[in-house]
Amino acid sequence: MRWIWIDKFVEFESGRRAVAVKNVTAAEEHLHDHVPGFPVMPECLMIEGMAQTAGILVGQAGNFQEKVILAKISKATFFDYVTPGDSLRIEAQIGTISPEAASTSGRITRGEQLIAEIDLIFSHIDHNLGGKRFPEENFVFTGAITSLLRDFALSGSPSGVPGRESEG
Repeated sequence: MRWIWIDKFVEFESGRRAVAVKNVTAAEEHLHDHVPGFPVMPECLMIEGMAQTAGILVGQAGNFQEKVILAKISKATFFDYVTPGDSLRIEAQIGTISPEAASTSGRITRGEQLIAEIDLIFSHIDHNLGGKRFPEENFVFTGAITSLLRDFALSGSPSGVPGRESEG
């Protein structure tokens, strides 16, 4: 099972930046189990939401030909709690990208309020782990993940999603 921690993309600039939305609801069990009696979104899941947003951005920059995995959390600073009813805006930007890796920086906000700053490093594992063999198929970017971008392209975004025009 793969959990998706973002609801949809609202902006996407190929190779540059992406903005996703996560609506936090009381129906999410982890909110109640994390701190009993005080439903809050665990910070690790906010990091995962950023990793999915930034990872899709990095993967799309290479037309999803690379297996992109989270290699390092460079920075994760949190400024407030996230509770049911909050709508989060997750913005990721590519800092650098090479055949071996990519760095990203990001911010999570609730309205105008800064909730977190998260910087991540991703590895393109087919190029970065010499001697290790991985399956030929791209097990990272499955239909569940790429459907978020397809939905964005179909929603009438001005330019669709560059690099994916050949797909139906």
